[in-house]
Amino acid sequence: MQPATVPAGGRLREFYRDAPLGVRANMIFSADGAAAFGGRAGPLSCPADQQLLRELRGYADVVLVGAGTVRAERYGPVRLSDEQLAERHAAGRLTLPPLAVVSQTGRLPDSMFTDPIQRPILITSARAAEQHGLTTDSRRSVLVAGEKTVEIAAAVDTLRSHGMHRILCEGGPTLLHEIVEADLLTEICITVAPRLAGSQPVGSAPASALAFPVPLTLAHALVHDGYLFSRYVRADRPDATG
Repeated sequence: MQPATVPAGGRLREFYRDAPLGVRANMIFSADGAAAFGGRAGPLSCPADQQLLRELRGYADVVLVGAGTVRAERYGPVRLSDEQLAERHAAGRLTLPPLAVVSQTGRLPDSMFTDPIQRPILITSARAAEQHGLTTDSRRSVLVAGEKTVEIAAAVDTLRSHGMHRILCEGGPTLLHEIVEADLLTEICITVAPRLAGSQPVGSAPASALAFPVPLTLAHALVHDGYLFSRYVRADRPDATG
């Protein structure tokens, strides 16, 4: 497959409209494989990549992210354009996608609570909720998934039971690792930045327990301003789109 070149002003979103019924991950890496620079993904990004992040959120029922990424990138409530809101309304999705943050400490930046209408969802374990009193903050909802640690499969099942079937995972690497290990990933959208970052340790994921690499199918490869935007899907889950 030859990558298609998206000209300046071109709309990447047209290639991502068919969001899967499952977990779609969106990640950026440097050309030498780093997921961040100086602890943040921002230095690797570009305007087109930032726009794509916002567009992908418009197709999601919930945005799932790890607490370390939320703190490093100073996350705030999800903002969508009027066009995105109109599309969601036409599709029967009347609300903005909430942010669901996986955390064992409940430490979230104040920037997460600037809109009282958009309450984030804190995903934690039963032990952490009790030890840190995580159910007392009315600014957020709390989802308990697991006894001693967060069981990501249980968290995803609970989100789905609340009607959030299109889950957009924005990382970081540790959360992505847990989703892959639990065999929950339906597709992954990868931006490769034309940058060299060197060794940039991020996250604390253990070595993989997978018996063999999971095969993916390349859905598209796009080039814009030197950045490569690719989308890989699980070939064994043909019913994931909708």
